[in-house]
Amino acid sequence: MSTSSAGFTMPGPPNIASTLRTQRRGGAIPGLRYRQVAPADPEKAAEVDRRLEDWARRLDLFPEAWQGDFSGFQFGRAVVLQHPQALDLERLTVAGELLLAENVVDSCYCEEDEGRGGSRRGLGGPLILAQSALDPFHGIPELEEEWREGVRADGPLRSYHFALQDYAAFATPSQTDRFVHDIARLHLGYLAEAAWMETRYLPRVWEYLVMRQFNNFRPCLSIVDCVDGYELPEPVYARPEIQRVTALACNATTIVNDLYSFTKELASDPDHLNLPQVIARNERCGLKAAYLKAVEIHNQIMEAFEEESAELSATSPLVERYVRSLSDWVAGNHEWHATNSHRYHLPNYW
Repeated sequence: MSTSSAGFTMPGPPNIASTLRTQRRGGAIPGLRYRQVAPADPEKAAEVDRRLEDWARRLDLFPEAWQGDFSGFQFGRAVVLQHPQALDLERLTVAGELLLAENVVDSCYCEEDEGRGGSRRGLGGPLILAQSALDPFHGIPELEEEWREGVRADGPLRSYHFALQDYAAFATPSQTDRFVHDIARLHLGYLAEAAWMETRYLPRVWEYLVMRQFNNFRPCLSIVDCVDGYELPEPVYARPEIQRVTALACNATTIVNDLYSFTKELASDPDHLNLPQVIARNERCGLKAAYLKAVEIHNQIMEAFEEESAELSATSPLVERYVRSLSDWVAGNHEWHATNSHRYHLPNYW
């Protein structure tokens, strides 16, 4: 891969400046393919938020100054929307703990513009220790104790460790192991994105989407069967056609994140890698044309997910239940993005 910086800089002003001046508040992206869902139950969302805040305070996961970010993210509403068939509040809370932990690790280790110590340089070191908070170190007793002390001493590591501990109380060993491996995929995606940004490499569109198949929401979708109170057995989950619809669901919802966070990312980092930016630079077009092309790519992936899910659903009631859980997560996550005006504003391209 070329690492030349000459071709990396993303399309700059006046395109970006114009995009940031005119934004649409709230609502779904026009022309985007998605399934509408009912609003989240506000009482249920508030109760999950209360439990998550208590959990975060007990573990001392972040300082008081970050409380606004916690409230603005709306973790409770997110998981209530994403898991409408959740078996109980306890499982919804665990889903929220995992989502919160993933965001703490991302913000503190990966995101340089968050001002919380994250750095792309040398990211592999912190991430391998983060993985060990989920996939425990096994060695001699004294070194295992040093590892435990290291995990207890760091907020992001504590968040991972105790969130997984709570999840494992509900999940089967197979479901827990599935989640641990999908977090490793996520970390691999973090490292690829960090490496490209550090070396100033502009990925081609297909390369970017490969990276986003790893750096995406897959760990959140890994838990849908557990949260809904059943298990898709490992031999079924591992089938290529099941893996494909799972990946399509993850990829579609990750592009949704690129589209809704587009102006937010431009405001903080004009060179931030996202799908519209990568399309614009590779195809030498404006950001508006690139954004609309990204919507088309999303819609084609969503169409494939819906069609292939329908075919698989006819094969067994259990598979039908699983693909419905995936579809519920994708639809609920879209609703969370489309209605979270605290975090997201759309470019005025319509």
